Amino acid sequence: MKQQQLNLQENNIIMDKIAILGAGGFGREIKTLIDSLNNFEKQYDLIGFFDDNIEKGTIVNGLEVLGGVDDINQVDYEMHIVLGVGVPNVKEKLISSISNSKISFPNLVHPSVIMSKDDVLLGQGNIICAGNILTCNIKIEDFITLNLCCTVGHDTIIRSYSSFMPTVNISGEVEINRSVYVGTGAKIINQLSIGENTIVGAGAVVAKTLPANCTAVGIPAKPIKFH
Repeated sequence: MKQQQLNLQENNIIMDKIAILGAGGFGREIKTLIDSLNNFEKQYDLIGFFDDNIEKGTIVNGLEVLGGVDDINQVDYEMHIVLGVGVPNVKEKLISSISNSKISFPNLVHPSVIMSKDDVLLGQGNIICAGNILTCNIKIEDFITLNLCCTVGHDTIIRSYSSFMPTVNISGEVEINRSVYVGTGAKIINQLSIGENTIVGAGAVVAKTLPANCTAVGIPAKPIKFH
């Protein structure tokens, strides 16, 4: 009996508590990402969602909504939070509203991601979904979302809060500034930059540098309005 108890203690796995902020579509996809990470190696105790727009106690994909941002700020134990939203300015607003020193923001990288060991630097709170390929000498700051099957080429810099929808292709030596949103299937040619707060439409091809605070669409992508 003592030997059985010892074996149980040795097999006891300590996992970090983690919750998802945002229980919408992307937040539910984040749950599947965390499930995939745990299937590969037990890392996280996923305790639920936080969402200011869903009633506390609601069950979403088998997990309870634990409250909103105010409830996160009342947590009295160490916990990871991952952003389940993709809109840059919403991400920035949510992060600025979290003041609890017990909260940390891990990088979540799906096990299928191909990422070079040659000088790929990640900040905090980044989400890199299944099928992404990151080559070498890349700097990714904080709270970046790389959705399914994106590619990022060499010597690229991506500033904080930017989001990339599925199958975006970013060539080498590109600089993408803060809070940029790039739609599904867009392509960014090498040695260009995109100004902060700019939106690139789905399927666009960015063949020239884009200014800040615009929406650009088409092939080649051109600004159609400024905001």
